[in-house]
Amino acid sequence: MITTDFVPGSPCWLDLGAPDVRAAAAFYGAVLGWDYESMGEGQDMEGGMFRKDGRIVAGLGKLTEEGARPAWMIYHSVTDADATTEAVQRGGGTVRVAPMDLDEWGRMAQYSDPLGGQFAVWQPGTTKGVELVDKPGSLCWTELYTSDAAAAKEFYGGVFGWQFGDMQLPGGGGTYALITPAGQPEERMHGGLMELPKENLALADGRPYWHPVFAVEDCDAAVAKVTENGGSVQMGPDDAEGVGRLAVCLDPANADFVVLTPVES
Repeated sequence: MITTDFVPGSPCWLDLGAPDVRAAAAFYGAVLGWDYESMGEGQDMEGGMFRKDGRIVAGLGKLTEEGARPAWMIYHSVTDADATTEAVQRGGGTVRVAPMDLDEWGRMAQYSDPLGGQFAVWQPGTTKGVELVDKPGSLCWTELYTSDAAAAKEFYGGVFGWQFGDMQLPGGGGTYALITPAGQPEERMHGGLMELPKENLALADGRPYWHPVFAVEDCDAAVAKVTENGGSVQMGPDDAEGVGRLAVCLDPANADFVVLTPVES
């Protein structure tokens, strides 16, 4: 589970790069019940925050990078963004955005793993991360699809110290690796990674990619909202034993995410 104490290596923030901020705000408002709070709009900057029940659950910004695809960026909490940057480079990763201060809120950096999967880190200042997780309408899990699970484990294990535990998916669906922050018990698992053929990674032109999983009260109702509001469904809704009912979705700009109604504990 993801919690808001944000131990090192755990997901703490996420934001969406969208070509049309207003359209994205309307879509996620309809699907997840989010309210959008603009932080000012201008020619060079357009974006703001998503809130659920008054608490911040994600950020939203206009996609400005040349050739970039609309996508969610997941940030992991670190104690030292500069040291993490050195670890990324030692492991064969690439620095996309060098560590930089965002006023008193914190320090951030963005990277690509050795196969091209993009991720980010957040060194907290006054802002620790999102304010609501593991509840309907908020982040409850993160996932990496990659063409080389062993290489991903080696890289991310070196950068974050993550612990991995493999499980076999039913029906010969392959191996799924569960991710737990360094030194934390299994109940603090926050994500997973799965190996897929490159042809199944077409969204990112064969490169790995991370996506968020959002908890919802009713997966089928959420999927109906996705399609009613211009999105599409890649997979599901399906029941996953011991996990819940889930569907892999695309928003109208083709940014991917998952909606999950977890099993009752």
